[in-house]
Amino acid sequence: MATGEQTVLQFAPTASSTTLSAKVHPLVVFNICDCYVRRPDQAERVIGTLLGSVLPDGTVDIRNSYAVPHNESSDQVALDIDYHHNMLLSHQKVNPKEVIVGWYSTGLGVSGGSALIHDFYAREVSNPVHLTVDTGFRMGAPAIKAYVSVNLSLGDIQLAAQFQEIPLDLRMIEAERIGFDILKTTMVDKLPSDLEGMEASMQRLLALIDDVYKYVDDVVQGVTAPDNSVGRFISEVVASLPKLSPAVLDNLVNDNMQDHLLLLYLSSITRTQLSIAEKLNTAAQII
Repeated sequence: MATGEQTVLQFAPTASSTTLSAKVHPLVVFNICDCYVRRPDQAERVIGTLLGSVLPDGTVDIRNSYAVPHNESSDQVALDIDYHHNMLLSHQKVNPKEVIVGWYSTGLGVSGGSALIHDFYAREVSNPVHLTVDTGFRMGAPAIKAYVSVNLSLGDIQLAAQFQEIPLDLRMIEAERIGFDILKTTMVDKLPSDLEGMEASMQRLLALIDDVYKYVDDVVQGVTAPDNSVGRFISEVVASLPKLSPAVLDNLVNDNMQDHLLLLYLSSITRTQLSIAEKLNTAAQII
């Protein structure tokens, strides 16, 4: 890859940069953290390719990723371009709708070598997104940021590469949120069971309901100024709830719980049968 010395400027979101936004799925963060744990001993950070699509509203939807081997020093970066293209072909055989949308690196913010890597991905796709992930969780929460690069030039002379931060949305379903919370914890005695995960989800839901109750009471009492958009959202949520009696709701919960326990029982029987078959096979070979 080309070498050179460029000035890198990093900016917080501005009015001009908010026209572009990105949305990242938790699978991408999990994959980046896994690649960081498996990195070579001498590597300080991991970089890789981001796959996804651009939504009709212009949002960059980041759904997948893979690491790319590289070597870097203070003034040059070398990427394994053949590996990158082979991995891209393999991914597109599985999901041809996923295309390159940018690249990622571990660590806080951008560095001097980021401009060189960004130049390579700018030749692969127009206006690539640069995603940075703090795999050390040094701030107690994941520092995940997205940037786009704008070249600052004076005539034909390029002065610097300006990285502007863009809005990033990390959306996840409840099961992914539980795993994400575990990932943030440095010491875990054991993984939570399904019932423990459900209990944590219910506690979080009750806390959110309490917040809504407090907001509505404050608005009614005149403590908080009313917000029409929030009121419409609460109204839509309440209207979307099914009209179920407590008895019907209890029956639904009990039925789902019995189905869940039946699946656990069947999976336990399957594991036992596989273990017995393996032991019988081993005994037959010895005889």
